[in-house]
Amino acid sequence: MTSTGSFASFDEFYRSQNRRLFHYFRRRVGREEASDLVQQAFSGMLRCGAFERVENPEAYLFRSARNLVINQAREKKRRPGVIYPFDDERDCPALPEQEQRIEAAELRRIFRRTLRAMPRRTRRVFLMHRLRGMTYRQISERLGIGEKGVEYHMMRALARCRRAVAAREE
Repeated sequence: MTSTGSFASFDEFYRSQNRRLFHYFRRRVGREEASDLVQQAFSGMLRCGAFERVENPEAYLFRSARNLVINQAREKKRRPGVIYPFDDERDCPALPEQEQRIEAAELRRIFRRTLRAMPRRTRRVFLMHRLRGMTYRQISERLGIGEKGVEYHMMRALARCRRAVAAREE
């Protein structure tokens, strides 16, 4: 395991551990929920400042991930499943491809609307990172803000995107 000193920034740490953490969650909770849990684990670590404080950030991250899986299992136990009877005459099955295309189009509309509603600088940072693939350091140099400012804007943008998608699912 590496110590905090071997990572130049949280961004570098995120990039080196993101895939590994995603696979960890995917094996335990499934593909659909894995991405959300990855974001929760990294944002929790960033929010509480553990990256700068702990000697072994990878161990801390995976302990947090394990706790998230446990919490999710407890939550699922508390929520009883609802079963609705299937009525062949009333419920017309939709083809998975059609359903996926409809959901993808709806998500694109939601993300466009969410992007337009973001503050200008937050939107710009988000697009520079996600569409142009720029690092936090490159963005901070281009915009004249610190890397912590870039992280702040990314966290705001991602939180807005998650809220918009969660509101759609409710």
